[in-house]
Amino acid sequence: MTGIRNIIFDLGGVIINLDNQRTEDAFTAMGVKPFREYFGHGHASSFFSDYEVGGISDQQFVDKIRGLTGVTASDEEIIRAWNALLLDFPPERIQLLKQLRKTYRIFLFSNTNSLHLTALQQIYRNTFTDGELDDHFEKAYYSHTLKMRKPDTGSFQYILKENELKGEETLFVDDALVNVEGAERAGLKGLFLRPGTTIMDFQW
Repeated sequence: MTGIRNIIFDLGGVIINLDNQRTEDAFTAMGVKPFREYFGHGHASSFFSDYEVGGISDQQFVDKIRGLTGVTASDEEIIRAWNALLLDFPPERIQLLKQLRKTYRIFLFSNTNSLHLTALQQIYRNTFTDGELDDHFEKAYYSHTLKMRKPDTGSFQYILKENELKGEETLFVDDALVNVEGAERAGLKGLFLRPGTTIMDFQW
């Protein structure tokens, strides 16, 4: 990759596999119908965004879901349904990260939340015995701790400045086009992983 010295990876759908249908099915089975009326781009979106930037706590988030949907499920049942979309870390992707670190400065930037992060870190530990997920990156950035999220250009500019990276030397990889476009507006190079493709399909 001519001129690239740094790579920033997204997490969900890029490093870890996701299946959003599993969360929809879990909430539907709990009695949340129609699911997308609550969890789509409607009135619920504001507190989802608040949660992704650490604006509300785990308990506040769970309580808001319960209040919004009217379900009588326990905290544990709601959390289990919320995390149901998290699948697995394919070993070949982890191996690729190890190989890339020999040549590039590698970072992670994920729009996520506290409950998902706790769960996916445990999935990683259950699969691999060589440390933590974050160990594969020079630094990992999560929206709920960074207090900023993609595709806001300010979030990318913050990461560039903190690590003294040049945008033209930095590749951002994501499976959401809107996030890649946000990175490009901030001066980074973008790689959009189209549906059906993975980081294993790219010639690094």
